[in-house]
Amino acid sequence: MKKERIIERIDWNKVWKSRYIRHTASEGFRDGLHIWNQEEAAHRYDRLSRQEYGRRVRETLEGLIIPRGGQVLDIGSGPGTLAIPLASHAAAVTAVEPAKGMSGVFRSAIAQEGIKNIRIVEKKWEDVDPVKDLGGTYDVVIASLSLSFPDIRAAVEKMQDVCTGVVNLYWFVDMPFWERNYNEIWPALHGSTYVPGPKVDCLWMVLLQMGIYPGVKMMTLDKSYRFATKEEMYDHFRDRFGVLGPEKEKIMRNYLDGIARVENGTVTISGDSTYAKIWWKTRGHGRITAC
Repeated sequence: MKKERIIERIDWNKVWKSRYIRHTASEGFRDGLHIWNQEEAAHRYDRLSRQEYGRRVRETLEGLIIPRGGQVLDIGSGPGTLAIPLASHAAAVTAVEPAKGMSGVFRSAIAQEGIKNIRIVEKKWEDVDPVKDLGGTYDVVIASLSLSFPDIRAAVEKMQDVCTGVVNLYWFVDMPFWERNYNEIWPALHGSTYVPGPKVDCLWMVLLQMGIYPGVKMMTLDKSYRFATKEEMYDHFRDRFGVLGPEKEKIMRNYLDGIARVENGTVTISGDSTYAKIWWKTRGHGRITAC
């Protein structure tokens, strides 16, 4: 009983915040917005999402139930990886994507494919005003591998406020393989430990303390980086690893050469990790109404 009382007194949202702060304070850390503002990085992600992430996208779409005439909200949509195929099943899709590079690639794809029922809100979810920016409620809310929020409870509360149906979150169970790369190279590169971000264990406890008892499904995430040359590989990782100066450049190159493999003229770095789908039905009435 004593141990249970101690556990109950833990504020798991504060735990999430602490882990998030320590993660983003890692020496040499580059956040996603910094990376995905770059058009080249966004285009590379879009190409990979079409070539490599077909299974993840298919499994995600198959696991969603979109009601007839449904309204969908996709938070952290990237270049439209899920929003574009969802547009053929929903009456309308609202995509929240703050990164200029990602939203630019997304808008180009919408124009090229002639899609009329997607709207993009170029803001961080933390900065979205549900009334001014969204103006209504959604049958399905999705945040797929995009939960890099300093205050996860506030982020989830806002999702619930705009949802009349099911909230679907997807987040990492263990360190994804690119974080494992960071973990391996960081001491040599920056002279300090890389601190990973908060994972599903912490998210789960936050939801329970909010009175949310969701369904959970474990899934495997396969990811591959493919490059035409090693120089392209170095260019890709240089900013992500926070490489400045010739000494760090040498460390980075030696590390990447050690984990990359060359197959049929393509330089590849790949790995897998476990992530979870966490979903629950709201009480059936979002608290936000259209203006």
